[in-house]
Amino acid sequence: MRPVPRFGKTPMQWPGSDPSSGGLLAGAPTSPWDERPIREELFSVERLEEHGRSLAAAQVLLPKPGRRDVLAKRLAQNEAVLIAAYHDVAAAVEAGAAITPAAEWLVDNFHVVEQQIRNIRNALPRGYSRQLPKLAAGSFAGLPQVFAVAWAFVAHTDSRFDPEQLRRDNGAYQEVRPLTIGELWAVAITLRIVLVENLRRLADRVVASRAGRRDADDLADRLLGAGGHPAEPSAA
Repeated sequence: MRPVPRFGKTPMQWPGSDPSSGGLLAGAPTSPWDERPIREELFSVERLEEHGRSLAAAQVLLPKPGRRDVLAKRLAQNEAVLIAAYHDVAAAVEAGAAITPAAEWLVDNFHVVEQQIRNIRNALPRGYSRQLPKLAAGSFAGLPQVFAVAWAFVAHTDSRFDPEQLRRDNGAYQEVRPLTIGELWAVAITLRIVLVENLRRLADRVVASRAGRRDADDLADRLLGAGGHPAEPSAA
């Protein structure tokens, strides 16, 4: 299996720092569903621990968990987008078109992605996320606390999973705010949910890039009279 492709090295800068957001203390997104890749400044394990303590101290929880089950709905949406992206790239391969390394990775590893989504759905009982403690304010308001913790871990590790880093990050967080048994059980599943979320955003970029390339090729064909198109006169 090829390594997951990287889409640039510049950390994503999100406007609007909000210490109570339950997200990334240094520049939380206005919405967790804003479609930009989940990527922030890359942290060492020591910086991850420091960030975990700061995050735990800043978060405020709702007095009751609430009844919304947003994560299951979002997972279904992400699955649909990933399937559509896979079919788009697979059709290009079938037609003999050139594809990027990122698109090639998606085609080669889509069976793994599908399996992970099935594992999440099978392991997470229907309505389980409704029972998890929810954040009261900020960008992640109404979403499970453990979801925001997993989101920050993914963002500050560039989606590279290391069990020791996760253990130390969660351990530092719990020095300030212990997680419930239910939240600890949900850490692994929630981490997968966030990784699938990030993959969906990267797949969106793959499809958008392919669409832009097709439009550019069509324009060039019209201007040059290639591909069965009569040449169009230039504006000059």
